[in-house]
Amino acid sequence: MTLFDLAFPLATPFWALMILLPEWRWTPRIMASPWVPLVPLACYFALVVPHFGEWGRAMLRPDLGVLQTLLATPWGAGLVWAHLIAFDLFIARWMYFEGRSTGISPWIVSPILVLTIFLSPFGLVVFLVVRAVRIRSLA
Repeated sequence: MTLFDLAFPLATPFWALMILLPEWRWTPRIMASPWVPLVPLACYFALVVPHFGEWGRAMLRPDLGVLQTLLATPWGAGLVWAHLIAFDLFIARWMYFEGRSTGISPWIVSPILVLTIFLSPFGLVVFLVVRAVRIRSLA
């Protein structure tokens, strides 16, 4: 198993808690840790450290051709994948707690989190719309 293959399985238990067991008493306790997104980021760090100079140069002077070349490598694709997994989890964690604090039913938030796993920008937009409607209904 490569680090690319490992990034999502490391995040899966947290997704499962938020989606399948949102009201279990341990879910908010576990998800409250700010360290949750660091679990899949371990793959990111393991991939970026050996290529830090090369990646750093590409980030300091972004160039489409250079990025295409780096992302076409196994470490580059794994690096971006781990980054996406970690930040999608970070966004989902915020949505989970924001949904709870604004009184959005877990029956609504959970499918949005599933959407977020696959298409995080769409999931975030859907959540923001639902959140805005909920906040407006409370006013």
